[in-house]
Amino acid sequence: MKNLKDKKDIYDVIIIGGGASGMMAGLSLGLRNKKVLLIEKNKNLGEKVKISGGGRCNITNANFDKHDFLKNYGESEPFLFSTFSQFGVRDTIQFFENNGLPLKVEAKNRAFPKSEKSTDVIKFFLRLLKENKVEILTNTTVTKILHKDNMIESILVGQNSYKAKSYILATGGVSHPETGSTGDGFSWLTDLGHTVKDPTPTIVPIATSDKWIHNMPGISLPNIKITFYKEDGDKYKKVFFKKGNILCTHFGLSGPLILNSSSQVWDLLQEGNVIAKIDLYPEMEINILDEHIRNIFDNNKNKIFKNVLRDILPAGSLRGISLLLTNLDLEKKVHNITKTERRKLVDICKSLPVNISHLMGYDRAVIADGGVILEEINTKTMNSKVIKNLFITGDLLNINRPSGGYSLQLCWTTGYVAGMNA
Repeated sequence: MKNLKDKKDIYDVIIIGGGASGMMAGLSLGLRNKKVLLIEKNKNLGEKVKISGGGRCNITNANFDKHDFLKNYGESEPFLFSTFSQFGVRDTIQFFENNGLPLKVEAKNRAFPKSEKSTDVIKFFLRLLKENKVEILTNTTVTKILHKDNMIESILVGQNSYKAKSYILATGGVSHPETGSTGDGFSWLTDLGHTVKDPTPTIVPIATSDKWIHNMPGISLPNIKITFYKEDGDKYKKVFFKKGNILCTHFGLSGPLILNSSSQVWDLLQEGNVIAKIDLYPEMEINILDEHIRNIFDNNKNKIFKNVLRDILPAGSLRGISLLLTNLDLEKKVHNITKTERRKLVDICKSLPVNISHLMGYDRAVIADGGVILEEINTKTMNSKVIKNLFITGDLLNINRPSGGYSLQLCWTTGYVAGMNA
């Protein structure tokens, strides 16, 4: 680390936060030959990038229809057209590939590095930031932002003061606080006079009270349908359903389908109790499934029931789902299974019960909402309308989005636009 006491330079731009949007902003400024200081409180840049996409880094979602793509940002969509016109999905893919990081596109348009290593994305930025002479300070915590007359005058790092013509705040929100996203930026923005919506974890796993789920952590339930119900008097009312794959954990349910349902589940939980039902055979009506299972039984009459269940239930799920097959002897021969017992199995396959207790917290959140309201941002430049020489990027903006590359794309886009305009 450089000797801070000797540092008296006035920079063109100081960036606070070395995550996805901060690195992109720094590189955009470096390409413009600006004198830039990038400050990161962690030991390394890109700590959240490193864990994104399960360590593979879901760089973007390769949907090149801008209007269709922006629908994924909900109410923020109209604010983002000019932003994404400057640096959209196609620009992002070309940017990475033209600078030496080849990508590949998988199911649901999710784009990853071909190497499937998020560390390669961080190395990519470190190389280009160095080539473009962006000064980087890591292990360095900004303690205060000094401002006067709607302008930032300087920032403090301990007792040392740093000055710039413009500042970019890219500290991230509050999801995964172990990566350094502890909400510092929200506090500073409030002090600077911005309206900051309180964050809630939105893209987050769901906790359940069901032992059958807890009994099979790491087991995937593929190609299922999950339907969510909210309490309505003495009954439960169906609200919405989704199809796809879900992952069982020791605390409940996870996986992209669950993560992208959690915001709606959060809203339902504010009204009362919420339950769900999982259909393992969503493409089969119940009578067709009954016939399907009866045929399996007919072809395996002399086998042990639990062994045949492995042909009916998802791989590895028997140890959990068997807890729901009460009063059924799993050790008896299939030819001894009664019609009533078979129908019970069918009913379970079509309606696995899920009792939702709560959403997991910020430590497990992929994304948390909250942040500066977009009415206070010029989204053509990412310039604050409150502080004249401040630009705001990434997770500090109050923008809801699903998982699947949309969050990182927002960071690349807002970081680039801020860097090109600061």
